[in-house]
Amino acid sequence: MLDTSKRTIFSPEHEQFRDTVRRFLEAEFTPYLSKFEDAGKVSREFWRKAGETGLLCPTAPEPYGGLGLDFIYNTVINEELTYAMASDCLTLQTDITLPYIVKYGSEDQKSKWLPRMVSGETISAIAMTEPGAGSDLQGVKTLARRDGDEFVINGSKTYITNGQNADLILVVAKTNPEAGAKGTSIVLVEGDRMGFSRGRKLEKVGQWSADTSELFFNDLRVPAENLLGDENRGFIYLVSELAQERLSISISAQAAAQRAFDEAVKFVKERKAFGEFVFNFQNTRFTLADMKARLQVGWAHIDWAVQQHVDGKLSVEDAAASKYWHTETQWMIVDAAMQLHGGAGYMNEYPIARVWRDARVRRIYGGSSEIMKELVGRSL
Repeated sequence: MLDTSKRTIFSPEHEQFRDTVRRFLEAEFTPYLSKFEDAGKVSREFWRKAGETGLLCPTAPEPYGGLGLDFIYNTVINEELTYAMASDCLTLQTDITLPYIVKYGSEDQKSKWLPRMVSGETISAIAMTEPGAGSDLQGVKTLARRDGDEFVINGSKTYITNGQNADLILVVAKTNPEAGAKGTSIVLVEGDRMGFSRGRKLEKVGQWSADTSELFFNDLRVPAENLLGDENRGFIYLVSELAQERLSISISAQAAAQRAFDEAVKFVKERKAFGEFVFNFQNTRFTLADMKARLQVGWAHIDWAVQQHVDGKLSVEDAAASKYWHTETQWMIVDAAMQLHGGAGYMNEYPIARVWRDARVRRIYGGSSEIMKELVGRSL
């Protein structure tokens, strides 16, 4: 269980909400985790139950079915989901796709989609990455050509979280290819549109309960009113929302690191070697001490970054630095925790194996560590 007694950003209301989240996950998620992983996706029933309990999109405005709460509630959900070893599929909807529709959607788009996203009836995805364009969004090749009152979309996307389940996809496409990044738009595509198809569910190293897919658009037509915000403003929208996305990943990384540490402490206090508990060896204690110190720093920084974001002060550069530090620190702690498990750590029956394999991708998606360093470096 996450210890929040020394944290600085949570009110009693936030902690009451955390208790609700924990009880829900204990009843509706943890007993079914292996089933979700075997299926390669979280069930739609779980999505709907999460919506009923208020675990989806709590920041959505009240007129559209949300609770109108602050991002600290998202933080609580993210921490508890990750500590329970959930994949990042629900946080993608709550932290990443929802804000685009809230901030840039038309009244019709918000009225149609927000209540369904809050309830779990609609599962969303954002389709940015392509086979030839990952962290560099300027390299997007998917085209959305205006044809009268419609857009005609052609192209493909890959590594799309929620790709198999998604009812609504926010597709990043070029509407003016000659303008480079300034010719990028975001178009809403319903999952049942003719011309849209889902490729294979991709087999990943980790995050097994997240349905990650290829998506294809072949002369797919959508009405012009499916354009999100203004035409050719998509790149600006994407950049403006990347701070929250990267903060969300930072939170996940910190919670995963804490779970890895807790698993390591529990294991070494129970396992013996050479007639001694592994915990009693100086190397073990020194390793755990280093991990604990880094976690202490990490939680203090998370609280600072979340409060900065709630206050509207978290810069793109600070968010990039946060994602870089927390995901790299997560990997250091998770790998050290596995090492303390010895051979048992490589066995899937132990939680540390799941935490370890799920952690690796966080250094890549949302912008790789190398890109994060480049962004921070440019700001110096």
